[in-house]
Amino acid sequence: MITEPHLTIGETAHRSGVAPSGLRYYESLGLIASERTSGNQRRYARSMLRRIAFIRTASRIGLTLDEIREALATLPEGRTPTKKDWSRLSRSWRPRLDARIAELERLRDDLDSCIGCGCLSLQKCALSNPGDRAARLGPGARYLEGDRPSDALEA
Repeated sequence: MITEPHLTIGETAHRSGVAPSGLRYYESLGLIASERTSGNQRRYARSMLRRIAFIRTASRIGLTLDEIREALATLPEGRTPTKKDWSRLSRSWRPRLDARIAELERLRDDLDSCIGCGCLSLQKCALSNPGDRAARLGPGARYLEGDRPSDALEA
C-alpha cells in the first residue's frame, strides 16, 4: 500500500530527465523499484529521484548498468545512496574517470593537431592507418585510443 506521496511514471520521467521507457528498463534491471496502484499503475517514491540521478551520473562516468547494479547492491536494504556512500563508491571509480579524461584529452589534442595543421594529407596525418597496420594492435580506433603509428610497425 502506498503511504507517502509518490510520483507517476510521467512525473518521475519529467523530474529525472529519463524517458518513461528508460524508467521501465531501469526497473526491469532491478536498478529502481515502483509500487503499483490498484489500477496497476506505477508509482515511484520521491527517493527514487536521487537513485535515478545516481544511475545517470554513474553512467556518464562510464560505468555499465551491470556495474551500477553491483554498486547499488552494496547499499544496505537497497536504499538510495547517501553522500557518504557516494564518496566511497566514487573513490573506487576515480581511476576509471581519470583514464577517461586522459582519453578525451588525447582525442581532443589529436583532432586539434590534425585539423589545425590543415594538411588534409593522409601521408602526413597522425591518424592515418594505411593498409590497416593498426589492426595488429587490437580492435577499435587504435590511434585514437592512445597507440602510436610506430607501435603498429613494431607489432
